[in-house]
Amino acid sequence: MHRDFIEKIEENPIIAAVKDDKGLATALKTDVGIIFILYGDICSIGEITQKVKDAGKIAMIHVDLVSGLNNSKDITLDFIKKNTSADGIITTKSGLIQHAKELGLYTVLRYFVIDSMAIVNIEKQSKQGVSQPDVIEILPGAVIPKIIKKINGISRVPIIAGGLISDREDVMNALNGGAMAVSTTDKDTWKL
Repeated sequence: MHRDFIEKIEENPIIAAVKDDKGLATALKTDVGIIFILYGDICSIGEITQKVKDAGKIAMIHVDLVSGLNNSKDITLDFIKKNTSADGIITTKSGLIQHAKELGLYTVLRYFVIDSMAIVNIEKQSKQGVSQPDVIEILPGAVIPKIIKKINGISRVPIIAGGLISDREDVMNALNGGAMAVSTTDKDTWKL
């Protein structure tokens, strides 16, 4: 686990998730310290991450959402390490975590918590001794705090709540429920 990444998340409990250049420009002007990049392509991702780094922020690329990089192979991570200034990756593919860690990248493993099977999968992943991500992100983040507490009880990895976080109440519910931070595309929430 990258303790320095965890400390940065603790210092910056609201994470800006950006899905286009307009959102990125807005996020760069805020006090958020971490930006989740949810867009781009193989030709633009280097420039996007450089803008984030130039602003003194942590750049996390969601590799599943970047055109040309979403093939779920180790070579994708090699490309990110060699051709971008990204600090880490976000993915729904647990098989990418080990190689990302070998490359020294921060890792976020994203789960869609839509039913009890998602909880079972989080528990299974947590029991694997091989490669734990630095943090897991659960979506939707506006879930009831009881679910966040349950996941905290079965996972050895800190939690970020993301998705459908749109106001102070959502942020406080997630944080009070045990999430370490929230990620959101809601520009007003970045200012809290």
